[in-house]
Amino acid sequence: MRRLIPPYPTRVKRTLAPVATILVAMVSIQSGAALAKQLFPLVGAAGASALRLVFAAAILLLVWKPFGGNRMDSVGPAVRRAVVFYGVSLGTMNLLFYFALERIPLGLAVAFEFCGPLTIALIRSRRALDVLWVVCAVSGLALLLPLGNPAHLDPVGVAFALGAGVCWALYIVFGQAAGAAMHGGRAVALGMSIAAVIVVPVGVIAAGRSLLSWEAARTAIGIAILSSALPYSLEMYALKRMPAQVFGVLMSIEPAIGALSGLVFLSEKLSSLQCVGIGFIMVASTGSALVGRITEPAPELL
Repeated sequence: MRRLIPPYPTRVKRTLAPVATILVAMVSIQSGAALAKQLFPLVGAAGASALRLVFAAAILLLVWKPFGGNRMDSVGPAVRRAVVFYGVSLGTMNLLFYFALERIPLGLAVAFEFCGPLTIALIRSRRALDVLWVVCAVSGLALLLPLGNPAHLDPVGVAFALGAGVCWALYIVFGQAAGAAMHGGRAVALGMSIAAVIVVPVGVIAAGRSLLSWEAARTAIGIAILSSALPYSLEMYALKRMPAQVFGVLMSIEPAIGALSGLVFLSEKLSSLQCVGIGFIMVASTGSALVGRITEPAPELL
């Protein structure tokens, strides 16, 4: 049977809608990170991370209702373990990233953290051309790190950001395992809830009663929407409607969006060499995504 080709406007709409969705999600995440940094003087990084995860989990649980009916009864122990590890890696990633934001600019924190998923992409590939992307990534890191003037950039902040990148890589691995066996929205809701359980005790110890202030809660609700509930839902929509390579290429511009958000919302300026370093990391990520194995978007699991 002859395959029917959708009309051109329909094809354009199907292409542009997920692309626009990803761009909005990235801007939302980095705007939320900039807002969270402004909350640090009130509750600290641990307190801000705890509040963000609590409100994000509450919103996602209300939206996706993962415990309704017999949904969890049909999930095997292997999937449950994947969801638990997914949630633990998500919570630790958020906490370490906020610790990094206390010490280094937003754009640099995003760039260092981005090395986690980039490493996963390079490890999974078997192409000789990937050597070039490794060189680009290493060159970018060398330009970001103040090797000639270590005092210029907090090494503890860099370590926190790189640790967040490791957790991001684990988040991808366990998130794919969980999302492949259950509805993506429910997996995100469960993972976010586990992340909140992991991080909240740390936030309570660090911030104490200041977490109960209305000012902190009001700001945290906005952070939860901008940095978690909205972008994760948008990414879930886009992932089901575009090849993984396209998603990877689009995600490659996130370090630049982070640097721009830091400049606009926090007045954080980066040096020319640091901007070039971010550019090298973006090139490595884009190249890795473009030459990766072609895969189609996975069907939505109901």
